[in-house]
Amino acid sequence: QVQLVESGGGLVQPGGSLRLSCAASAFAISRYALSWYRQGPGKERELVARITSTGGRKNYVDSVEGRFTISRDNAKNTVYLEMNNLKPEDTAVYYCNANNWAYDYWGQGTQVTVSS
Repeated sequence: QVQLVESGGGLVQPGGSLRLSCAASAFAISRYALSWYRQGPGKERELVARITSTGGRKNYVDSVEGRFTISRDNAKNTVYLEMNNLKPEDTAVYYCNANNWAYDYWGQGTQVTVSS
């Protein structure tokens, strides 16, 4: 069964850090662009970060540029999102996505709450 399973979310104070992981099963991520999206309270889902299938290009939404880093480990079939200097406005459910010309897979999401 194809699955993307996120982990690593939680409660963190402003200025803190978290590392999200998304492990894929039943398919190989090497042929997919991988992305992290988030949906905050009362907000629409937005693209946070994306990495191409080769890992050669990374894109970020302006609000996280310089604070978040997306990476992939094809051998572990996992994508990561390193989040530093977290702010209350980063509070959201974070979803990973694997996408290519034929398929589009989503994880179930992991909650990140930034609060003092």
